[in-house]
Amino acid sequence: MKILYFAWLRERLDRAEEEIELPPGVTTVGELIAHLRTRDEVTDAAFERPHLIRAALDTELVEHDAPLGSARTLALFPPMTGG
Repeated sequence: MKILYFAWLRERLDRAEEEIELPPGVTTVGELIAHLRTRDEVTDAAFERPHLIRAALDTELVEHDAPLGSARTLALFPPMTGG
């Protein structure tokens, strides 16, 4: 699955995207975020408040309990303000 990072997530992780193979048992957006946090201290810190992170599966906004299913892309981004 391709994961795209936006705004301060991209800055904190020092990457805009990555390809990962989903680990066994990871079936939802929230589970994938939890898995990403286990990889290293930088990623853990970037996702320290997972409830703030918005997600889109193949360009459709979803909640963290959404199943990953056969989605090819997951976009993760912090809340944005308009103006």
